[in-house]
Amino acid sequence: MNVLKHMEAIFLAAAVLVGVTSAAHASSIAKHARYDAQVTIECQQMAVVKVTAKCLAAVDKAAI
Repeated sequence: MNVLKHMEAIFLAAAVLVGVTSAAHASSIAKHARYDAQVTIECQQMAVVKVTAKCLAAVDKAAI
């Protein structure tokens, strides 16, 4: 019978516990999402740009 007298307190404690665990789980998911955004995948090919140009002489640099 003692449990029935304190049912409101038990419900509030359970609600607080659910709220805290939900917030902790949400922050955990956010941390994993940030980490996954930083991780590079090894099997992807990296784009390589090769630039070929003639070196400018000092006179040409001064003209620009």
